Amino acid sequence: MTNLIKNFLNDESGASAAEYALILAIVGSAIALAAVNLGGAISDALDNATDTIDNPPASTRP
Repeated sequence: MTNLIKNFLNDESGASAAEYALILAIVGSAIALAAVNLGGAISDALDNATDTIDNPPASTRP
């Protein structure tokens, strides 16, 4: 019985699966955060381009 408990406590076979899950969660969160930030930056750039086309600066008008 003592050997069974020792073997159970020393068993680390499930640790690698947990580590992979943690890495996957961190990488997935980073990708999601980057996508949100990139989407906001693209939206802002397109809004600025639209504003410039609709109302060009005075120095570029003939």
